[in-house]
Amino acid sequence: MRRRVSAFFKTAFLITAILSAAFAVDAQNRNNRRSGGAQGGAETISGTVMLYGTGANTRTYVMPFQLRLTGRTPREEVTDLLGTLQEGGQDDLLERIDDRDLGSFTINNRIGPRINFVHEDTIDGQRRLFVAFARWMEFAELRGGYRSTDYPFGVFEIYIDPQTGRGTGTYIPAAQVRWRTDRRSGQGRVEIENFATYPGRLMGVRSSQRS
Repeated sequence: MRRRVSAFFKTAFLITAILSAAFAVDAQNRNNRRSGGAQGGAETISGTVMLYGTGANTRTYVMPFQLRLTGRTPREEVTDLLGTLQEGGQDDLLERIDDRDLGSFTINNRIGPRINFVHEDTIDGQRRLFVAFARWMEFAELRGGYRSTDYPFGVFEIYIDPQTGRGTGTYIPAAQVRWRTDRRSGQGRVEIENFATYPGRLMGVRSSQRS
């Protein structure tokens, strides 16, 4: 069973908006002026991730993770990438960001793919980091043409208290990203669909950056 994760929902197990103010150009320009276009410095984020089994596998896995971020995606590029997603879909988006290197991560002491996209903003006084990458696919997935190959992204969304450096978040190991336009309002939004039933929960999150 798969669960669709909408960019407008906000619950404990549903990842929220992919880029909160990215659809409002005026708001984004104000953020640019306040931040001076800062790309963000190096940052290490560590903690524990709880992953839930799918289908007949009901086991829960608890593993350590660590993100090493070396930069941020420029805000003007964020707007450009949204246009790519809207016009060309997730395959074109993946091709655009595949060569970006904004850090790396490990999970359960195993090195994962490099980070391709990092967006940071502030929500209710907390730093929010949206991190995405082209996930590694198993040979069996590709050879068998399994449906999971339609979910080429890995996604983190993390909320961090800037004073303490502690936080929480979610992790989707296999995600599908697409653009949806509301027929009534004509407004567009980004939707993220999780291949598994629930996203993984990030617990005990600690950041190397504090105010």
